[in-house]
Amino acid sequence: MTALTKAATGLAAVAAAGLGAVAWAAAETRMFTLREVTVPVLPVGQPDLRVLHISDLHLTPSQHDKIAWVRSLADLAPDLVVDTGDNMAHVGALAPLLHALEPLMRIPGAFVMGSNDYFAPSFKNPARYLRADARLSGVIKEPVRLPAAELAAALSVAGWKDLTNRRDVVVADGRRIALVGVDDPHLDRDVFPASEGGAGDVDLRMGVTHAPYVRTLDQMHADGSEVVLAGHTHGGQLCVPFYGALVTNCDIDRGRAKGLHGWPGPRPDQPDGHDSTWLNVCAGLGTSPYAPLRFACRPEAVLVTLTSSR
Repeated sequence: MTALTKAATGLAAVAAAGLGAVAWAAAETRMFTLREVTVPVLPVGQPDLRVLHISDLHLTPSQHDKIAWVRSLADLAPDLVVDTGDNMAHVGALAPLLHALEPLMRIPGAFVMGSNDYFAPSFKNPARYLRADARLSGVIKEPVRLPAAELAAALSVAGWKDLTNRRDVVVADGRRIALVGVDDPHLDRDVFPASEGGAGDVDLRMGVTHAPYVRTLDQMHADGSEVVLAGHTHGGQLCVPFYGALVTNCDIDRGRAKGLHGWPGPRPDQPDGHDSTWLNVCAGLGTSPYAPLRFACRPEAVLVTLTSSR
């Protein structure tokens, strides 16, 4: 075999491997996964409380398999549902989204918005993916607006708490949970709400944000949140096996692109994370329709079982 033939054979093998990786990454976007974690934060002696954390659906009307899978999550019978935003990826997605969420909207819930609740995604230079924080602000000159107000109204009518730069209290399985949330930090729309001192006796304090920016996590930790739920990162979306996420699309470190961690320290449970807040970052269920790929980072929802601290 000549050197030229060997080179051609090598290039063909590389090309085949690349095509195979792309095909797998496209298929992985439909490998919906339920991740389960346990967080010991409830008062001693209380029974478990199950929280379903959903995020980053980026739904388009044609994604019938995703709609069916989200509807099936109601079979888990969670006590509380928390939606951390980026629900829509198409101007016609509101009705399919509400159909997907309809069984879950019968359960107590809370929500915040992400950029892709306000604006439809647009094509971007793929090289921007490698930037640590590829913000939307200042990038889209003429964004296509999505029906965020209609979505918020529908969820609120169902009884879910709108945590857009505000506080509220939700009752789930007889437990009172004090909630604090912000609008999307990725768009610089976050204004941390002042303490009102009116929550009364509660069983848990929870923070909710779409994007886990350091400033927001620090504010929620200082405010006394015992657990914080966030999305936005897609878990890195394109990950390297045994290495993890390449980027987080915000200023949180790659090691916390998804999963259960402590803020500001490590946690499960403690090593050097004494007094840290529990942080769960959901890798989300979707992608931009302009980048419909996931690699080594399956789409997920998370069932967070809150249990009594020991």
